[in-house]
Amino acid sequence: MAQTSYPPTHMANPAAIVSPHFLAPYPVDLTIVRKLLSLSDGNFAVTDVNGNVMFKVKAKHLSLRDRRVLLDAAGNPVLSFQKKLLSVHNRWVVFRGESSDTKDIIFTAKQSSLIQFKTSLDVFLGYNEKESACDFKVKGSWFDRSCTIYAGDTNTIVAQMHKKHTVQSIALGKDTFSVTVYPNVDYAFIVALVVILHEINEDKNDTD
Repeated sequence: MAQTSYPPTHMANPAAIVSPHFLAPYPVDLTIVRKLLSLSDGNFAVTDVNGNVMFKVKAKHLSLRDRRVLLDAAGNPVLSFQKKLLSVHNRWVVFRGESSDTKDIIFTAKQSSLIQFKTSLDVFLGYNEKESACDFKVKGSWFDRSCTIYAGDTNTIVAQMHKKHTVQSIALGKDTFSVTVYPNVDYAFIVALVVILHEINEDKNDTD
């Protein structure tokens, strides 16, 4: 079996965006299950290859805006994200823990353009206030659940997502996809990006 080669930059320059706790020196394969009918236990469950739960995503409905909270396996809030109101480009803002203070912004993500036939997101880390260049970019097709996440406007891949077709997932009314996070890339950050992709797609479907 052919070995996937990973760019040496990942090994030399670990990118802890949420926390060094979510970095691994090897590729991390995650399965993200969106539960179509379950609201009490959260919208998403994220497991490793052995089926151990690593993260859950819960919705918190506030009066004006929806918030999502990413919890670790022990139920501790890792980060929370909310849609920015009155944003033309469908922008989401991600905060550390359960904060909503601007000083705790980890990153923001927005659609690259208003009219999109393919999925394209620009991601800016918290300190990149000018946003003259994106720190990460997501490209692909959400409809096919096939997306690649790149470091900035480069060809350096940091994670890839693809749909997982199983009889069980279809029978249980679940939407299941796999994400491979490359070595030394913050996998909590990647999970948050995938959830935002899903939310933007849901918004788009609601407005069609």
